[in-house]
Amino acid sequence: MKVILKEDVKGLGKKEQMVEASDGYARNYLFPKGLAVEATAANINIMKTKKEAEAQKKEKEIAQAKELANKLKDITVTLKAKAGESGKLFGSITAKDVADALKSQHKLDIDKKQLVMPEAIKAIGTFTVEAKLYPAISSKFTIKIESL
Repeated sequence: MKVILKEDVKGLGKKEQMVEASDGYARNYLFPKGLAVEATAANINIMKTKKEAEAQKKEKEIAQAKELANKLKDITVTLKAKAGESGKLFGSITAKDVADALKSQHKLDIDKKQLVMPEAIKAIGTFTVEAKLYPAISSKFTIKIESL
């Protein structure tokens, strides 16, 4: 019997996948537990529609990420912080500070978790930070740290 899985079933298949299961296994285990539905024409249509909608959503997210990456590559974010005479900051500049500055200075909403900074910035100068916007889509921009 062909069934469409609603959840991942170990040894059978992944969610939204159409698989062949024995009649008894499907009727006595998969259907009562809500793990699968019978692969009727209507259910197959619903599955195809969901997959198409998911693909369109993914394409839209990729397009938005590429657009944001293009905007980011030409941006310079300027942050001011207290520093000593040697150019060393009192405290540090973190990914959260950079994300807040991007939002306030350039109206770009990027999560601090998307910013790749090996460690917090602790000196005055110009630094390059990478933003991973989507798997395989990233962009680098410049941060300029100035003394108050």
